[in-house]
Amino acid sequence: MKFFEASNLYSLNKSTYVNLRWIAYIGQLVSILFVQFFLDFKFNYLTCLGIVLISILTNLYLQFKIKENQINNSISTKYLSFDIIQLGLLFFFTGGITNPFIFLIIVPAVFSSQYLNITSNIIQVIFIILTLIILSFFYYNLPHPGELHFHAPNYYLYAIPISIIIGLVFLVYFGVQFGQESRIRKKAYDKIQELMAKENELLSLGGQAAAAAHSLGTPLSTILLTAKELQKEFGNNNKIQKDLDLMVSESNRCSEILKSLSLSPNIDDGFIDFDYTINDYINEIVRSFQEISKKIFIVNSEKNLNSINIKKSSEIIYGFRNFIGNANKFSKKKVEIFLNSNKDITEVTIKDDGPGFPKDLIDKQKLGEPYIRSANEMYISKHGLGLGTFIGKTLLEKNFASINFKNSTLDGGAEVSIKWKNQDLKKKI
Repeated sequence: MKFFEASNLYSLNKSTYVNLRWIAYIGQLVSILFVQFFLDFKFNYLTCLGIVLISILTNLYLQFKIKENQINNSISTKYLSFDIIQLGLLFFFTGGITNPFIFLIIVPAVFSSQYLNITSNIIQVIFIILTLIILSFFYYNLPHPGELHFHAPNYYLYAIPISIIIGLVFLVYFGVQFGQESRIRKKAYDKIQELMAKENELLSLGGQAAAAAHSLGTPLSTILLTAKELQKEFGNNNKIQKDLDLMVSESNRCSEILKSLSLSPNIDDGFIDFDYTINDYINEIVRSFQEISKKIFIVNSEKNLNSINIKKSSEIIYGFRNFIGNANKFSKKKVEIFLNSNKDITEVTIKDDGPGFPKDLIDKQKLGEPYIRSANEMYISKHGLGLGTFIGKTLLEKNFASINFKNSTLDGGAEVSIKWKNQDLKKKI
């Protein structure tokens, strides 16, 4: 991603950032006035007040002149860099690295690490390191009473910026990592919402069909009546007799279709709209794959001793469909699905005879995370970015399932275990 490219992934919330700056400036003003007038320590307080007032003007400009609610990466970097310079100037006039508040200079970089791209974070870190180096050698004395002169050994003074730099790199690195993971998951969750919205649209088509049947009934009856009248009047005309007969027959056919839709709008996908057992849902999903796949599907429910009806859930159906679809995609010849239930638990195990899950992803327990790739070149061309697995896992876990991934000890194929406590399976999401 280009540095100056505006992106929703790399931006700051303006109101949050503005409020944080107001808190910082109020704290700076209170500290300056407290040291000057209450403690009566003499220093360049007018210069410091001027620096804070200029900063307040920049915040007013940000608050009232920039209209976007999300500040893009470029503008955010400029403002955060200004904050670093502003803090550096204040510390320059108030003791440099001997100022007890010197650690606050890392706050802009830590803040940006969560929200801005890597280039911005590198800029912040470089600015802070340069500022700390300068403040280690050039600064006005720390404000103090006239009779006291504060002095520390050089090795101690040089240890302060080194320790701050170490902390800075540590915090920014982990901030960037956590921020990246958060953005990836947000993107994946948005994808889930998009898919579920489409799934719910499909489920609502039955009701829409019934409404359409009701609305189209009257105009279709008018067309049919008109066609019959024309048939009576021009029935002896061989040129149009066939056309009129066809119009009447097709109108009758449309009437029958609309009538069936009105009486049973969900005739094609009714299994989704009723409470069925896991076994019923699995068989319906498998049947849909058998129509388009040449693979062998085996559903084994011999140990399904306690089938319970569950309330309809497009999330459970979509989750199953994802894992069965993956098994169909990567299997060589066969997909096996085992149902096992008793009075306490219900478990579905989906196995295939394919190459199995990438070993490096299994070992690192990365399966189920979005946008991941195996380091093994054999899998790179075959596997995607793990988004389907993430979606299936997330939807089923939302419905109280626990998911376990492993490779079969017999043939090395992939094996997904989906398990519920029966009391959880009966819950309504």
